[in-house]
Amino acid sequence: MDRDGDEEENTTRVQARFVTKLDPPFKVPPTSIAIPSNLTRLGLSTIINNLLQAGNPEWSHEPFDFLIDGEFVRMSLEQFLLAKGISAERTLEIEYIKAVVPRKEEEPSLHDDWVSTVDGSSPGFILTGCYDGLARVWKSAGVCTHILEGHTGAITSARIINSEDEESVTVATASKDQTLRLWKFNAEEPTNSHLKIRPFKILRGHKASVQSVSSQTSGDMICSGGWDSTINLWQTNEINTEGDLVSIKKKKKNDQAEESQLQGEAVSTLVGHTQCVSSVNWSQRDTIFSASWDHSIRRWDVETGKDLLNIYCGKSLNCLDIGGEGSMMIAAGGSDPILRIWDPRKPGTSAPVFQFSSHTSWISACKWHNKSWFNVLSSSYDGKIMLWDLRTAWPLSVINSHQDKVLCADWWKGDAVVSGGVDSKLRISSGISVQ
Repeated sequence: MDRDGDEEENTTRVQARFVTKLDPPFKVPPTSIAIPSNLTRLGLSTIINNLLQAGNPEWSHEPFDFLIDGEFVRMSLEQFLLAKGISAERTLEIEYIKAVVPRKEEEPSLHDDWVSTVDGSSPGFILTGCYDGLARVWKSAGVCTHILEGHTGAITSARIINSEDEESVTVATASKDQTLRLWKFNAEEPTNSHLKIRPFKILRGHKASVQSVSSQTSGDMICSGGWDSTINLWQTNEINTEGDLVSIKKKKKNDQAEESQLQGEAVSTLVGHTQCVSSVNWSQRDTIFSASWDHSIRRWDVETGKDLLNIYCGKSLNCLDIGGEGSMMIAAGGSDPILRIWDPRKPGTSAPVFQFSSHTSWISACKWHNKSWFNVLSSSYDGKIMLWDLRTAWPLSVINSHQDKVLCADWWKGDAVVSGGVDSKLRISSGISVQ
């Protein structure tokens, strides 16, 4: 008796038409076909690949994701239709896109201690900060071109202020040594060894460890949050302006005077948080967002120094990012496994509009994709990085490239994720298709 044949006959079928916004090589015929209703994403992906291969014998297998009525299918078709109240009698229009998963894991880039921070905002290089007190510039996996030396404590945060002109890149770093430092270097300079760079300016003013730094979009100013519960604003210029800069001479070391460095004081201080300010974001000209261990997210008016919005989250927060629709959505995570997203334009803003809860430990970082309203990543002490889409409650992809807690993560070049952690490695997961 052919048991498989019986099962095939007993499976209900639905009429489906597959559509896509992908380019012609990825388009299947628009005709409606009958498919088993017990298919999941993998089965649907096999159908698309078979159809594409029928029209092109050279076709190589590609993973796909599927949407019905704008929502990702993350169960069998039968279960999805039931859950959404969609009639199995109608012809389903199923949209397919390239699966949002890394196609390649690059070789790890080794550090001497925990990798606490990573910035992938420049397509030409990756910036990392480490517990050994050094920041590093990486052209690609394993290729470190510059080492930024000067801090006397672990680096907690590092941000590229200006990289449009790669011949003159400006970078800011924050550290447990209670200072921030500003650096300039030529990222395009050909180098086979690690060029050592000294800071051109030291910013003093925090009374405890500095935890986070963010740059105004123009690059003229930066802000920082620290364990002293304050947010300080600083100028990034190299010119002596009254009351802002004094030139200091380093003590002689081995009878050689080191270069003169500028020292900056905070232009203003925002006060209101009652515990460590763990994350700051200055992506909008007149507005700074901050997250704190005091369980609150605040939005500050830079000119008046007043907080205009105070969202109470109920958890100590480690990270926050602004992006998504209209570059207005707030993503944040902290001392539980849930990534929360708020829309401050909606009344009753204190309630998150989305909550993603697939991690099993605290959230360490979150970052919106800068070309997509829907995609955001999170990293966690559970050792995983998850790629989310607001159109489904399940992660589109889980990256398991670290052997221990992940402390930081960012997008790079639009199609890669860069991350660092307690395993002292920078990892690059590339070939991610975000639409």
